[in-house]
Amino acid sequence: MIGRLKRLLDASDGTAAPAGKNDAEALHLAAAALLVEAAFMDGHMDANERATIERLLGERFSLDGDEARALLADGETLIQETGDLYKFTRTLKDAFDAAERVQILEMLWEVTLADGAIDHFESNLIRRISGLLYVSDRESGEARQRVKARLGQSAGQD
Repeated sequence: MIGRLKRLLDASDGTAAPAGKNDAEALHLAAAALLVEAAFMDGHMDANERATIERLLGERFSLDGDEARALLADGETLIQETGDLYKFTRTLKDAFDAAERVQILEMLWEVTLADGAIDHFESNLIRRISGLLYVSDRESGEARQRVKARLGQSAGQD
């Protein structure tokens, strides 16, 4: 299974000519892996973070609950086997426009805020991912503030 997941991501980086379905699967998997990595950055993924990832994947990629759970499980497997943030971000950067890349950052901020606090490791991870996705610090900060507003958290609350 992990071999299939890695081949999907390898195919999306231009080393092979994937079919349209594989392109979508690779994008979904790359996003799931980044969200899982963000959830585990503080040392564990709690139930709120897990539920948030499932919901975000379902909403963003029009997946039902079972599909979102399966994608989350695949993301967990992939992150445990390889922590290659570059490959995941490159897959997303190459396929998404600037606005879609900011949406990915909003998803990451929402996962990190799911437990009510942003750990400095989580914040650092999102800064690195922002750079790899070619999203400015300003845009990332604005994304963070939008997520906090949606979640009803104050600007100074972390």
